[in-house]
Amino acid sequence: MDFKRNHVISAIFIILGTLASQATSRALYESSIAEKHEQWMAKHGRVYHDSAEKERRFAIFRKNVEFVEKFNKEGNKTYKLSINKFSDMTNEEFMRHHTGYKMSTSSNTSTSFKSNYFQYQSLATDIPTSMDWREQQAVTGIKDQGRCGACWAFTVVAAVEGLTKIKTGKLISLSEQQLVDCTQQNNGCSGGSLESAYEYVIQNRGIAREDTYQYQSTDMGTCNANKESEHAAQITGYEQVPSRSENDLLKAVSMQPVSVSIAAYGTEFQHYGSGVFSGDCGTHLDHAVTAIGYGTTEDGTPYWLLKNSWGEQWGESGYMRILRNSDAPEGMCGLAMNAFYPTA
Repeated sequence: MDFKRNHVISAIFIILGTLASQATSRALYESSIAEKHEQWMAKHGRVYHDSAEKERRFAIFRKNVEFVEKFNKEGNKTYKLSINKFSDMTNEEFMRHHTGYKMSTSSNTSTSFKSNYFQYQSLATDIPTSMDWREQQAVTGIKDQGRCGACWAFTVVAAVEGLTKIKTGKLISLSEQQLVDCTQQNNGCSGGSLESAYEYVIQNRGIAREDTYQYQSTDMGTCNANKESEHAAQITGYEQVPSRSENDLLKAVSMQPVSVSIAAYGTEFQHYGSGVFSGDCGTHLDHAVTAIGYGTTEDGTPYWLLKNSWGEQWGESGYMRILRNSDAPEGMCGLAMNAFYPTA
């Protein structure tokens, strides 16, 4: 009988010890994640209105940290995720404030747009195996649209900057704020289409420098007529890359930076850190970036090189590599569905 009683007592002590150990581990983890949140807040200058907001943001931050850590432990992906300045936001909130692409709803009858013409169609054997327009000094530094759905303005500006450098030899940082304020067919920080932005630059006969018409990350309400008349670069037209053809997109990007519409939905896209992205993002186009090159990794994975407008603390110092030659004709995240480039 004593043996049985001692056995039971031993079992109880083991269970209590296990529970105590688990409680200690949980307490240590809670302390660690809380400290990590405090360090993250300090790094990104995040200040919350009150303790209730901080508690709510901490819960979101914790969930995102756990998602990123679990994903990276899998170890069988071509890319990694990372905690970044967006990590206290839900994906729905993030998408609402940091994207902004909208499909054009009006028929475009402008003579500056040739809907059935693709000037690079005949390119065949002379296409480089890799391209990075940064190496040609045709790409300005990474910019940040902030909490403003003006991605459409950033990609159009980046493409015009690239073409200007190619044609004139001058790399000039141009004004996104001018497009936000002055493109009447778009809705500023509430989103817009690439076509309307290109049309505005053509009809205005140019676009100002960034330092002339500086970005404010908000709708200013009115267009500054004096600033918009100070033209630093001009285009005469724009063309669309044939839809659902990565091969045609390759031809275009080999010749100049190209504005690309993309589906950026999902926590993985929000927290992309490095490598060649090949995650589940769908084909609902809601964001716009600039294709500035392409290449192949050492292990043979083909990729597109994209310039984003979420600042240098996202992705690979603001850039993204994403899978090229995917099985789907629309391309990874729909990037081959709706792409445009300006013409001189």
